[in-house]
Amino acid sequence: MPEDLIRYDIIIQDALRSAVKKILTEVARTGLPGEHHFYIAFDTTAPGVRISNRLRERYPQEMTVVLQHQFWDLAITEHTFEVGLSFGGVPERLLVPFSAIKGFFDPSVQFALEFEPGKTAEELPADVVAAGDAMRTLSDVEKMTLANSEDDAGEDVTQISAARAVSSDEATGEADKETGDEEGEAEAKPDASADVVSLDAFRKKN
Repeated sequence: MPEDLIRYDIIIQDALRSAVKKILTEVARTGLPGEHHFYIAFDTTAPGVRISNRLRERYPQEMTVVLQHQFWDLAITEHTFEVGLSFGGVPERLLVPFSAIKGFFDPSVQFALEFEPGKTAEELPADVVAAGDAMRTLSDVEKMTLANSEDDAGEDVTQISAARAVSSDEATGEADKETGDEEGEAEAKPDASADVVSLDAFRKKN
């Protein structure tokens, strides 16, 4: 098969990401129309992603947020979107490059787009990448400090670290099984204003 020197796949991915940017820009300007609301899945390890260490601990690979009833300060730049959401009553600020998005869904009209993170011709500005790297570095330092303190107390650090490495998909699956456990439900759905679910879980709903 001839080699695709034009890279149609990257061109299409970038065009669809531009569509997501245009949609969010309009929502930031006028609000969500009618019953429209969005599930946005993104790679938490992608360059330029800025989320709190608390969320990064809980969702080390992927998370999906829902923009529906309560969100604030939605801001769109050429390369990123930033939004305020509440998780378990704690306000958080997320900054996500469009290149980190894995899926965009509007259940009200059954509209869905899927992306391959990293498959883009877009180059993030150095300051965006540096800010995301700084957040990850800080998180790593805190993990090391916590691990050392647990080791000193005789805890099984390897077992604890393995538990933290559970993917968001697995964590959500466990929460779904424990329907009678309020804490399990809180992990899968921290707050009515901000949902965190797995991409697979959303697909199963449709």
